[in-house]
Amino acid sequence: MGLRKAGLAVRSRGLSKVYRIGKANRVAETLVGTIAGWFRYPLENFRAIRRLSQFDDEDGSDVIWAVRDLDFDVHVGEVVGVIGRNGAGKSTLLKILSRITEPSDGRVEISGRVASLLEVGTGFHQELTGRENVYLNGAILGMTHREIDEKFDQIVRFSGVERFLDTPIKRYSSGMKVRLAFSVAAHLEAEILLIDEVLAVGDQAFQRRCLGKMDEVAKSGRTVLFVSHSMEAVQRLCNRTLWLDQGRVVADGDTSAVVQEYLQQWRESLDSTYRAEDMESGAATLTSARLLDAAGTPTEHLSLGEPFSIEMRWQHHEAIPGAVYYIRVFDNRERLLFAANTSDTRLELDTPGEHRVNCKIESNVLTPGDYSVTLGCIIPPRTTIQHVDRALGFSVIHHFLGDVRHIPGNVIFAPPFSWSSNVGPSKAAT
Repeated sequence: MGLRKAGLAVRSRGLSKVYRIGKANRVAETLVGTIAGWFRYPLENFRAIRRLSQFDDEDGSDVIWAVRDLDFDVHVGEVVGVIGRNGAGKSTLLKILSRITEPSDGRVEISGRVASLLEVGTGFHQELTGRENVYLNGAILGMTHREIDEKFDQIVRFSGVERFLDTPIKRYSSGMKVRLAFSVAAHLEAEILLIDEVLAVGDQAFQRRCLGKMDEVAKSGRTVLFVSHSMEAVQRLCNRTLWLDQGRVVADGDTSAVVQEYLQQWRESLDSTYRAEDMESGAATLTSARLLDAAGTPTEHLSLGEPFSIEMRWQHHEAIPGAVYYIRVFDNRERLLFAANTSDTRLELDTPGEHRVNCKIESNVLTPGDYSVTLGCIIPPRTTIQHVDRALGFSVIHHFLGDVRHIPGNVIFAPPFSWSSNVGPSKAAT
Protein backbone atom coordinates (compact mmCIF):
# COMPACT_ATOMS: atom_id res chain seq x y z
CA MET A 1 0.00 0.00 0.00
CA GLY A 2 1.29 3.49 -0.88
CA LEU A 3 2.15 5.94 1.87
CA ARG A 4 -0.65 8.34 0.99
CA LYS A 5 -3.26 5.61 1.01
CA ALA A 6 -2.02 4.60 4.44
CA GLY A 7 -2.19 8.21 5.58
CA LEU A 8 1.58 8.39 6.06
CA ALA A 9 4.06 11.13 5.15
CA VAL A 10 7.21 9.29 6.33
CA ARG A 11 7.96 5.60 6.86
CA SER A 12 11.33 4.44 8.25
CA ARG A 13 12.41 0.82 8.54
CA GLY A 14 15.78 -0.29 9.90
CA LEU A 15 17.24 3.12 9.08
CA SER A 16 20.95 3.28 9.96
CA LYS A 17 23.91 5.53 9.28
CA VAL A 18 27.47 4.57 10.22
CA TYR A 19 30.65 6.64 10.06
CA ARG A 20 34.25 5.55 10.32
CA ILE A 21 36.56 7.65 12.47
CA GLY A 22 40.27 7.74 13.16
CA LYS A 23 41.40 7.25 9.56
CA ALA A 24 41.30 9.59 6.61
CA ASN A 25 39.35 8.18 3.71
CA ARG A 26 41.33 7.70 0.53
CA VAL A 27 39.28 9.37 -2.17
CA ALA A 28 40.26 8.63 -5.75
CA GLU A 29 39.90 11.42 -8.27
CA THR A 30 39.35 9.15 -11.30
CA LEU A 31 37.68 5.86 -12.16
CA VAL A 32 41.08 4.35 -12.82
CA GLY A 33 42.22 5.53 -9.37
CA THR A 34 39.18 3.94 -7.75
CA ILE A 35 39.83 0.58 -9.42
CA ALA A 36 43.54 0.78 -8.56
CA GLY A 37 42.63 1.51 -4.95
CA TRP A 38 40.68 -1.73 -4.70
CA PHE A 39 43.73 -3.68 -5.81
CA ARG A 40 46.14 -1.63 -3.66
CA TYR A 41 44.16 -2.03 -0.42
CA PRO A 42 42.16 -5.28 -0.84
CA LEU A 43 42.23 -6.37 2.80
CA GLU A 44 41.25 -2.96 4.13
CA ASN A 45 38.39 -2.64 1.64
CA PHE A 46 37.11 -6.11 2.53
CA ARG A 47 37.17 -5.24 6.23
CA ALA A 48 35.35 -1.95 5.59
CA ILE A 49 32.54 -3.71 3.73
CA ARG A 50 32.30 -6.40 6.40
CA ARG A 51 32.24 -3.77 9.17
CA LEU A 52 29.49 -1.75 7.53
CA SER A 53 27.39 -4.82 6.82
CA GLN A 54 27.34 -6.25 10.33
CA PHE A 55 24.93 -4.85 12.88
CA ASP A 56 26.41 -5.98 16.20
CA ASP A 57 28.24 -4.35 19.05
CA GLU A 58 31.66 -5.70 18.07
CA ASP A 59 32.29 -3.32 15.18
CA GLY A 60 35.43 -1.74 16.59
CA SER A 61 36.32 1.62 18.06
CA ASP A 62 36.70 3.31 14.66
CA VAL A 63 32.98 2.99 13.84
CA ILE A 64 30.21 5.29 15.07
CA TRP A 65 26.52 4.64 14.48
CA ALA A 66 24.91 8.04 14.08
CA VAL A 67 21.47 6.41 13.80
CA ARG A 68 20.73 2.71 14.12
CA ASP A 69 17.69 0.56 13.32
CA LEU A 70 15.16 3.39 13.38
CA ASP A 71 11.58 2.21 12.83
CA PHE A 72 8.85 4.84 12.91
CA ASP A 73 5.95 6.27 10.92
CA VAL A 74 4.83 9.88 10.67
CA HIS A 75 1.23 10.47 9.65
CA VAL A 76 0.17 13.24 7.31
CA GLY A 77 -0.42 16.43 9.29
CA GLU A 78 1.48 15.30 12.39
CA VAL A 79 3.85 17.67 14.17
CA VAL A 80 6.55 15.47 15.67
CA GLY A 81 9.28 16.65 18.01
CA VAL A 82 12.70 14.98 18.02
CA ILE A 83 14.69 15.34 21.24
CA GLY A 84 17.88 13.92 22.74
CA ARG A 85 21.33 14.89 23.88
CA ASN A 86 24.02 16.22 21.54
CA GLY A 87 25.23 13.36 19.36
CA ALA A 88 22.00 11.38 19.74
CA GLY A 89 21.46 11.30 15.96
CA LYS A 90 18.76 13.96 15.61
CA SER A 91 20.45 16.06 12.91
CA THR A 92 21.65 12.96 11.04
CA LEU A 93 18.07 11.73 10.86
CA LEU A 94 16.87 15.01 9.34
CA LYS A 95 19.76 15.01 6.85
CA ILE A 96 18.74 11.54 5.69
CA LEU A 97 15.11 12.63 5.37
CA SER A 98 16.28 15.71 3.42
CA ARG A 99 18.31 13.45 1.08
CA ILE A 100 21.50 15.26 2.02
CA THR A 101 22.98 12.07 3.48
CA GLU A 102 22.42 8.52 2.26
CA PRO A 103 21.68 5.84 4.87
CA SER A 104 24.14 2.98 5.32
CA ASP A 105 21.31 0.50 5.71
CA GLY A 106 17.55 0.34 5.91
CA ARG A 107 15.13 2.50 3.98
CA VAL A 108 13.00 5.56 4.36
CA GLU A 109 9.98 6.44 2.23
CA ILE A 110 8.65 9.99 1.96
CA SER A 111 5.44 11.11 0.32
CA GLY A 112 5.24 14.81 -0.43
CA ARG A 113 7.32 17.86 -1.17
CA VAL A 114 9.99 18.43 1.49
CA ALA A 115 11.40 21.73 2.74
CA SER A 116 14.20 21.75 5.28
CA LEU A 117 16.03 24.24 7.43
CA LEU A 118 18.96 22.35 8.90
CA GLU A 119 21.81 24.88 9.12
CA VAL A 120 22.09 28.66 9.16
CA GLY A 121 22.38 29.99 5.62
CA THR A 122 22.44 26.59 3.90
CA GLY A 123 22.41 27.25 0.15
CA PHE A 124 23.34 30.93 0.49
CA HIS A 125 26.03 32.42 -1.73
CA GLN A 126 28.14 34.84 0.28
CA GLU A 127 28.79 37.25 -2.60
CA LEU A 128 25.14 37.59 -3.61
CA THR A 129 22.72 40.04 -2.01
CA GLY A 130 19.86 39.07 0.27
CA ARG A 131 17.43 39.59 -2.62
CA GLU A 132 19.41 37.33 -4.94
CA ASN A 133 19.78 34.70 -2.24
CA VAL A 134 16.02 34.55 -1.69
CA TYR A 135 15.65 33.45 -5.31
CA LEU A 136 18.69 31.15 -5.16
CA ASN A 137 17.65 29.49 -1.89
CA GLY A 138 14.05 29.21 -3.01
CA ALA A 139 15.13 27.49 -6.21
CA ILE A 140 17.33 25.05 -4.24
CA LEU A 141 14.32 24.21 -2.06
CA GLY A 142 12.22 23.55 -5.17
CA MET A 143 10.24 26.77 -5.53
CA THR A 144 9.52 28.09 -9.01
CA HIS A 145 10.44 31.64 -9.98
CA ARG A 146 6.74 32.51 -10.06
CA GLU A 147 6.19 31.14 -6.54
CA ILE A 148 9.08 33.22 -5.21
CA ASP A 149 7.73 36.34 -6.94
CA GLU A 150 4.31 35.83 -5.36
CA LYS A 151 5.73 35.29 -1.86
CA PHE A 152 8.74 37.60 -2.05
CA ASP A 153 7.21 40.47 -0.04
CA GLN A 154 5.95 38.08 2.66
CA ILE A 155 9.37 36.41 2.91
CA VAL A 156 11.21 39.70 3.28
CA ARG A 157 8.70 41.18 5.71
CA PHE A 158 8.81 38.09 7.92
CA SER A 159 12.63 38.02 7.95
CA GLY A 160 12.90 41.68 8.96
CA VAL A 161 15.94 42.36 6.73
CA GLU A 162 14.26 44.84 4.38
CA ARG A 163 16.90 47.53 4.89
CA PHE A 164 19.71 45.13 3.96
CA LEU A 165 18.02 43.36 1.07
CA ASP A 166 20.53 44.62 -1.50
CA THR A 167 23.57 44.06 0.75
CA PRO A 168 25.83 41.02 0.12
CA ILE A 169 24.92 38.18 2.45
CA LYS A 170 28.52 37.94 3.68
CA ARG A 171 27.89 41.16 5.62
CA TYR A 172 24.86 39.73 7.44
CA SER A 173 25.06 38.59 11.04
CA SER A 174 24.29 34.94 11.78
CA GLY A 175 20.93 36.03 13.18
CA MET A 176 20.02 37.86 9.97
CA LYS A 177 21.02 34.85 7.88
CA VAL A 178 18.90 32.42 9.87
CA ARG A 179 15.91 34.80 9.78
CA LEU A 180 16.12 34.97 6.00
CA ALA A 181 16.74 31.22 5.65
CA PHE A 182 13.84 30.31 7.93
CA SER A 183 11.56 32.76 6.15
CA VAL A 184 12.27 31.23 2.73
CA ALA A 185 11.76 27.66 3.99
CA ALA A 186 8.63 28.54 5.97
CA HIS A 187 6.95 30.10 2.94
CA LEU A 188 7.56 27.10 0.69
CA GLU A 189 4.27 25.31 0.07
CA ALA A 190 5.74 21.95 1.10
CA GLU A 191 3.81 19.03 2.51
CA ILE A 192 6.69 18.17 4.89
CA LEU A 193 8.80 20.69 6.81
CA LEU A 194 12.03 19.61 8.58
CA ILE A 195 13.46 22.07 11.11
CA ASP A 196 16.65 21.64 13.13
CA GLU A 197 17.02 23.92 16.17
CA VAL A 198 16.24 27.15 14.32
CA LEU A 199 14.95 28.68 17.56
CA ALA A 200 18.48 28.61 19.01
CA VAL A 201 19.41 31.62 16.89
CA GLY A 202 17.81 35.03 16.76
CA ASP A 203 16.29 37.45 19.21
CA GLN A 204 13.15 36.85 21.26
CA ALA A 205 10.91 38.68 18.80
CA PHE A 206 12.11 36.48 15.93
CA GLN A 207 11.72 33.32 18.00
CA ARG A 208 8.12 34.27 18.76
CA ARG A 209 7.50 34.79 15.03
CA CYS A 210 9.06 31.38 14.32
CA LEU A 211 6.79 29.68 16.83
CA GLY A 212 3.80 31.53 15.43
CA LYS A 213 4.68 30.52 11.87
CA MET A 214 5.18 26.91 12.90
CA ASP A 215 1.81 26.97 14.66
CA GLU A 216 0.31 28.24 11.42
CA VAL A 217 2.08 25.55 9.37
CA ALA A 218 0.94 22.82 11.77
CA LYS A 219 -2.68 23.98 11.74
CA SER A 220 -2.66 24.05 7.93
CA GLY A 221 -2.38 20.25 7.89
CA ARG A 222 1.25 20.01 6.83
CA THR A 223 3.67 17.55 8.39
CA VAL A 224 6.49 18.89 10.58
CA LEU A 225 9.52 17.21 12.16
CA PHE A 226 11.03 19.59 14.69
CA VAL A 227 14.42 18.96 16.31
CA SER A 228 15.02 21.10 19.38
CA HIS A 229 16.68 21.27 22.79
CA SER A 230 13.88 23.57 23.95
CA MET A 231 11.41 21.36 25.80
CA GLU A 232 9.10 24.35 26.10
CA ALA A 233 8.91 24.77 22.32
CA VAL A 234 8.50 21.02 21.74
CA GLN A 235 5.64 20.82 24.24
CA ARG A 236 3.95 23.84 22.74
CA LEU A 237 4.16 22.69 19.12
CA CYS A 238 4.24 18.89 19.10
CA ASN A 239 1.62 16.36 20.13
CA ARG A 240 4.05 13.50 19.60
CA THR A 241 7.78 13.26 20.32
CA LEU A 242 10.62 10.89 19.39
CA TRP A 243 13.44 10.61 21.94
CA LEU A 244 16.74 9.48 20.43
CA ASP A 245 19.77 8.31 22.37
CA GLN A 246 22.97 6.98 20.77
CA GLY A 247 21.19 6.70 17.46
CA ARG A 248 18.26 4.63 18.68
CA VAL A 249 14.64 5.40 19.58
CA VAL A 250 14.30 5.37 23.38
CA ALA A 251 10.70 6.53 23.50
CA ASP A 252 8.00 7.48 21.01
CA GLY A 253 4.64 8.81 22.12
CA ASP A 254 2.70 11.61 23.75
CA THR A 255 4.94 14.66 24.08
CA SER A 256 4.20 15.36 27.74
CA ALA A 257 4.98 11.79 28.79
CA VAL A 258 8.15 11.52 26.69
CA VAL A 259 9.47 14.90 27.83
CA GLN A 260 8.85 14.05 31.50
CA GLU A 261 10.71 10.76 31.10
CA TYR A 262 13.57 12.54 29.31
CA LEU A 263 13.85 15.21 31.99
CA GLN A 264 13.82 12.59 34.75
CA GLN A 265 16.80 10.85 33.17
CA TRP A 266 18.41 14.27 32.71
CA ARG A 267 18.09 14.98 36.45
CA GLU A 268 19.47 11.58 37.42
CA SER A 269 22.53 12.12 35.21
CA LEU A 270 23.57 15.39 36.89
CA ASP A 271 26.77 15.48 38.91
CA SER A 272 28.43 18.45 40.60
CA THR A 273 31.89 17.18 39.62
CA TYR A 274 33.41 16.14 36.31
CA ARG A 275 36.52 14.12 35.56
CA ALA A 276 37.70 13.11 32.11
CA GLU A 277 37.83 9.36 31.58
CA ASP A 278 40.38 9.66 28.78
CA MET A 279 42.69 12.38 27.54
CA GLU A 280 41.37 13.90 24.34
CA SER A 281 43.61 13.67 21.29
CA GLY A 282 43.05 17.30 20.35
CA ALA A 283 44.85 20.47 21.35
CA ALA A 284 43.35 20.62 24.87
CA THR A 285 41.43 18.46 27.32
CA LEU A 286 39.03 19.41 30.11
CA THR A 287 40.49 17.12 32.77
CA SER A 288 38.15 18.03 35.63
CA ALA A 289 35.56 20.53 36.80
CA ARG A 290 33.51 21.16 39.93
CA LEU A 291 30.94 23.45 41.50
CA LEU A 292 32.08 25.38 44.60
CA ASP A 293 29.99 27.25 47.17
CA ALA A 294 30.85 30.63 48.67
CA ALA A 295 33.43 29.02 50.99
CA GLY A 296 35.14 27.19 48.13
CA THR A 297 33.73 23.79 49.15
CA PRO A 298 32.47 21.39 46.46
CA THR A 299 28.67 21.24 46.51
CA GLU A 300 25.66 20.19 44.48
CA HIS A 301 23.10 22.33 46.34
CA LEU A 302 22.93 26.13 46.32
CA SER A 303 20.70 28.59 48.14
CA LEU A 304 19.10 31.56 46.48
CA GLY A 305 21.39 34.58 46.56
CA GLU A 306 24.48 32.52 47.40
CA PRO A 307 27.69 33.25 45.45
CA PHE A 308 29.20 30.20 43.76
CA SER A 309 32.03 29.29 41.41
CA ILE A 310 32.67 26.91 38.55
CA GLU A 311 36.24 25.65 38.52
CA MET A 312 37.77 24.08 35.40
CA ARG A 313 41.11 22.36 34.91
CA TRP A 314 42.39 22.20 31.35
CA GLN A 315 45.45 20.44 29.96
CA HIS A 316 46.84 22.13 26.86
CA HIS A 317 48.83 19.66 24.79
CA GLU A 318 50.16 22.47 22.63
CA ALA A 319 50.04 26.25 22.34
CA ILE A 320 46.53 27.47 21.41
CA PRO A 321 46.71 31.17 20.43
CA GLY A 322 43.42 32.93 21.17
CA ALA A 323 41.95 30.12 23.32
CA VAL A 324 38.66 31.10 24.97
CA TYR A 325 36.93 29.08 27.72
CA TYR A 326 33.17 29.27 28.21
CA ILE A 327 30.37 28.14 30.50
CA ARG A 328 26.67 27.84 29.63
CA VAL A 329 23.98 27.25 32.25
CA PHE A 330 20.71 25.52 31.29
CA ASP A 331 17.55 24.79 33.22
CA ASN A 332 15.82 21.41 33.31
CA ARG A 333 13.89 22.30 30.15
CA GLU A 334 17.22 22.86 28.40
CA ARG A 335 16.70 26.60 28.03
CA LEU A 336 19.96 28.55 27.97
CA LEU A 337 19.78 30.90 30.96
CA PHE A 338 23.15 32.61 30.83
CA ALA A 339 26.63 32.19 29.45
CA ALA A 340 30.08 33.59 30.15
CA ASN A 341 33.49 33.31 28.51
CA THR A 342 37.06 34.52 28.94
CA SER A 343 37.23 36.57 25.72
CA ASP A 344 37.33 39.89 27.59
CA THR A 345 39.85 38.81 30.21
CA ARG A 346 43.62 39.09 30.20
CA LEU A 347 44.23 35.56 31.40
CA GLU A 348 47.11 33.81 29.67
CA LEU A 349 45.26 30.75 28.41
CA ASP A 350 47.09 29.87 25.20
CA THR A 351 50.32 28.31 26.52
CA PRO A 352 50.93 24.53 26.84
CA GLY A 353 50.48 22.90 30.24
CA GLU A 354 47.75 22.86 32.91
CA HIS A 355 45.39 25.79 33.36
CA ARG A 356 43.00 26.17 36.29
CA VAL A 357 40.23 28.64 35.52
CA ASN A 358 37.56 29.80 37.96
CA CYS A 359 34.36 31.64 37.05
CA LYS A 360 32.64 33.23 40.05
CA ILE A 361 28.93 34.09 39.93
CA GLU A 362 28.45 36.85 42.48
CA SER A 363 24.85 36.00 43.37
CA ASN A 364 22.69 33.02 42.54
CA VAL A 365 19.43 34.39 41.17
CA LEU A 366 18.14 31.06 39.81
CA THR A 367 14.85 29.83 41.21
CA PRO A 368 14.57 26.42 42.95
CA GLY A 369 15.10 23.55 40.52
CA ASP A 370 17.73 21.52 38.67
CA TYR A 371 20.36 23.00 36.37
CA SER A 372 23.23 21.86 34.15
CA VAL A 373 26.47 23.50 33.05
CA THR A 374 28.07 22.96 29.66
CA LEU A 375 31.79 23.71 29.42
CA GLY A 376 34.11 24.20 26.48
CA CYS A 377 37.06 25.81 24.78
CA ILE A 378 37.10 27.48 21.37
CA ILE A 379 39.29 29.58 19.11
CA PRO A 380 37.01 32.38 17.87
CA PRO A 381 35.02 32.60 15.81
CA ARG A 382 34.01 28.95 15.36
CA THR A 383 36.87 26.52 15.93
CA THR A 384 35.85 24.15 18.74
CA ILE A 385 38.69 22.67 20.78
CA GLN A 386 36.41 20.71 23.12
CA HIS A 387 32.74 20.93 24.09
CA VAL A 388 31.44 18.95 27.09
CA ASP A 389 27.66 18.93 27.17
CA ARG A 390 26.16 18.95 30.70
CA ALA A 391 29.52 18.45 32.38
CA LEU A 392 28.12 19.61 35.75
CA GLY A 393 24.75 19.62 37.45
CA PHE A 394 23.36 21.23 40.57
CA SER A 395 20.13 22.03 42.39
CA VAL A 396 18.91 25.30 43.88
CA ILE A 397 16.96 25.01 47.13
CA HIS A 398 14.20 27.34 48.30
CA HIS A 399 16.04 29.09 51.11
CA PHE A 400 17.24 32.57 50.34
CA LEU A 401 20.39 32.88 52.46
CA GLY A 402 18.54 31.40 55.42
CA ASP A 403 15.13 32.99 54.83
CA VAL A 404 12.20 31.50 52.94
CA ARG A 405 10.60 33.58 50.21
CA HIS A 406 7.56 32.79 48.12
CA ILE A 407 8.69 32.18 44.53
CA PRO A 408 6.07 31.81 41.77
CA GLY A 409 6.53 28.55 39.89
CA ASN A 410 6.61 30.12 36.43
CA VAL A 411 9.58 32.45 36.88
CA ILE A 412 13.23 31.76 35.99
CA PHE A 413 15.15 34.28 38.09
CA ALA A 414 14.76 35.47 41.69
CA PRO A 415 17.09 38.46 42.16
CA PRO A 416 17.49 39.97 45.63
CA PHE A 417 15.17 42.92 46.26
CA SER A 418 13.71 45.00 49.03
CA TRP A 419 10.67 47.24 49.39
CA SER A 420 10.41 50.70 50.88
CA SER A 421 7.81 53.38 51.07
CA ASN A 422 7.69 57.01 51.97
CA VAL A 423 4.28 57.86 53.37
CA GLY A 424 4.08 61.40 54.73
CA PRO A 425 1.35 63.08 56.74
CA SER A 426 -1.72 64.01 54.72
CA LYS A 427 -2.00 67.69 53.92
CA ALA A 428 -4.90 69.57 55.35
CA ALA A 429 -7.40 70.86 52.83
CA THR A 430 -7.19 74.57 52.17
